[in-house]
Amino acid sequence: MALIHAPFGLAAALMLATSILFLFFVILAGVTNNTPLNKTYFLQADTTGIEGAHDITQWTFLYSCGPNNEQCGSAHPAMPFGAVWAANAAGAPPPLIGSYGGNTTSFYYFYMWRFGWVFYLIALFFEVCAFFTSFLACCGRLGSSISGFITLIAFVFLTIAVSLMTATFVRARNVFHNEGRDAILGSYGFGFSWGAFAALLIALILLCAGATRKGGKSTAVEDGTNGNVSSGRGWRRGRNRRNRAGSFSKVNYEDGRALDNVSA
Repeated sequence: MALIHAPFGLAAALMLATSILFLFFVILAGVTNNTPLNKTYFLQADTTGIEGAHDITQWTFLYSCGPNNEQCGSAHPAMPFGAVWAANAAGAPPPLIGSYGGNTTSFYYFYMWRFGWVFYLIALFFEVCAFFTSFLACCGRLGSSISGFITLIAFVFLTIAVSLMTATFVRARNVFHNEGRDAILGSYGFGFSWGAFAALLIALILLCAGATRKGGKSTAVEDGTNGNVSSGRGWRRGRNRRNRAGSFSKVNYEDGRALDNVSA
């Protein structure tokens, strides 16, 4: 049974490890200047002339940085979108600024990115739990079911996280374009995020397949009468028939001897 479920469990563990790695690339963007962390960001926009902002600003998971994720500020959890500029900054696109985050961010962008940020971490936590339990999936259907349930929870949170992130930064890019400013989405940031989503989805499918896969035990034995392979139950029936046939032959033989004695 273990041999049947082992491929599903190992493949799911590999996909979960891939998804976790991609999420770490997203979360640690800007920590060092090494590739791919120096190329991972969600949005790059022209913020020239905005009070307190770089000429070019890149939004990452923990930082607001300049080009190539350099000149980053201090790391902040759930950093408000408008933290890249000063409070009530002159020149900032009106749809992006408001009374939230120290008068830097509007209601929509403050809560959309804050919840997206939190869901990334929740998804990562459950993915790590699912990774360790995925090795139980190599042992049978119960292990696959347990790991699959945890993976499903991680998948739900990551779906919400990536969806909120995408909606926030795609809409922000459009705002900058409407203001006549250049803005591009980060191919690495979006690629790693949606790559983590795809890998997690594959892991979930593999674990569900392992949970529904029935392991069978081979009961085939060789029938000594004709050399055919039959099931254990059929072999027992054949043995019983041979025993009965042997008993009838013995009775007939004894009856024949008795008749011979009488005739003599």
